[in-house]
Amino acid sequence: MSTLITHEALEQSLDWSGLIGRLREWYRENAVEAPARQVLTIRQPDGSEGSLLIMPAWVPGESIGVKVVTFFPENASKGLATINAGYLLFDGKTGEMQAALDGDTLTARRTAAASALAADYLARKDATRLLIVGTGQLAVPVAAAQCAMRPYSRVSIWGRDPSKAAAVAHELCELGIAAAAVDDLKAACGAADVISTVTASTRPVVHGDWLRPGTHLDLIGAFKGDMRESDDRAILQAQVFVDRRDGATMAGDLAIPLAAGLIDPSHILGDLSELSQGQHVGRQDDAAFTVFKSAGMALQDLASATLAHGQVMLG
Repeated sequence: MSTLITHEALEQSLDWSGLIGRLREWYRENAVEAPARQVLTIRQPDGSEGSLLIMPAWVPGESIGVKVVTFFPENASKGLATINAGYLLFDGKTGEMQAALDGDTLTARRTAAASALAADYLARKDATRLLIVGTGQLAVPVAAAQCAMRPYSRVSIWGRDPSKAAAVAHELCELGIAAAAVDDLKAACGAADVISTVTASTRPVVHGDWLRPGTHLDLIGAFKGDMRESDDRAILQAQVFVDRRDGATMAGDLAIPLAAGLIDPSHILGDLSELSQGQHVGRQDDAAFTVFKSAGMALQDLASATLAHGQVMLG
């Protein structure tokens, strides 16, 4: 009989240190097979568009998983979540279904953990100031995961709606993280050591000339070609790393400067597998700009789902 793993169970079973360690281990082993994700457009009667993402992965003989995600940007104006997801986990030997998991929580936690893992390689070791740009579903878990990796003394939250930024900051304070809302994004970017963007923007919200040398920019929100959170300069001046090349280059932050000929594929210096396996050491210069562009990977989902399932079955 398959198990239903809820939001609460995932929160309990996927603690940040354990989850980040799990991802590091799986990236080192590099045993997951994962076809490129499908992104299908769903046209709505009112003329708007949604997206359906399908992300399968498996470790032969061990586990099989598939995540199905919907992205409906118009939901934001209705007070509804823009992203909804479900995850199915199967036995890799028999094909039997083992569990159905809350895909929203799974996605939020694995995304946050992957960014925290990347920052471990790419952010300066003396980084103390974190800025979260955006106030949606990922804002709190991304801040929490980053703070699990190093002791940030200052966490700032910026959002287009100041009341939402204040709410995120309040929630983080309740988790024991010293956070505060800010209203001047340019100044906040200039003061930050690490910046994580978690928006659904189609225009740059962070500009390269706002950043100080040594800044690590963690671009999370954009996953389609018409979405971007950074401008060209932020990419051109940086040492760029990704979670996976084929997925990350589909997102506008990289797809747009690639299409314009401003950069070529060699501008991407490494991915999370190469960083975790030591094929690239990551940051080597405290004055360098670094960028980590993530668009999500099925490996992260399967690693997280199997960890959660194992924890739940242990009781």
